[in-house]
Amino acid sequence: MKPIDLQTQQRLLVRQKITFMVNRYSVHLEQTDGTEGPMVAFAEQKRMTFKEQVTIYTDESRTGVLAGFRARNVIDLGSGYDVLDGDNASIGSFRKDFASSLLRSTWHFEQGGLPTLTGTERSLPVALIRRVADALSWLPYHFDFRRGDAVAFSCERRWGITDRYTVDIHEPRLDRRLVIAMAIALDALQSR
Repeated sequence: MKPIDLQTQQRLLVRQKITFMVNRYSVHLEQTDGTEGPMVAFAEQKRMTFKEQVTIYTDESRTGVLAGFRARNVIDLGSGYDVLDGDNASIGSFRKDFASSLLRSTWHFEQGGLPTLTGTERSLPVALIRRVADALSWLPYHFDFRRGDAVAFSCERRWGITDRYTVDIHEPRLDRRLVIAMAIALDALQSR
């Protein structure tokens, strides 16, 4: 198989697999028929850690690091997460907007040289229903990351038994590693 140019990809599929103490995420390209194609990233999130840190590998062998994100503080109501590449160089960051998230979850996404994007849940009614009824955590939620009226990328939860997401990238300058980190964080950190 020839190497995949991740930066040219416009659609990714993220799938979560829940195990006893670890959430596992696989990121795949989407085939033309809508099915999962080759894996481009694999991550594990340990639950119940004091300071969140997730490493994103190039595959399940965990030999090559694609990127990772880590919380700036132990208690993180809005201070943010730094996203680093395999050599610990900064790719960007994201943070939850605590006040705005009381009604509709809101994130700020930053990549050097580009304007800050604001990601919000697309549907206010769904956001409000999810807050009132925790038992409805299976409700799909969709995030659009915008600069003004233009959507730079979106992350949509698909219906199903397991957590699956489609990530559509419209802004070609966005670092795909940073987008992958944000997509995984939306699932891993959303309920916090």
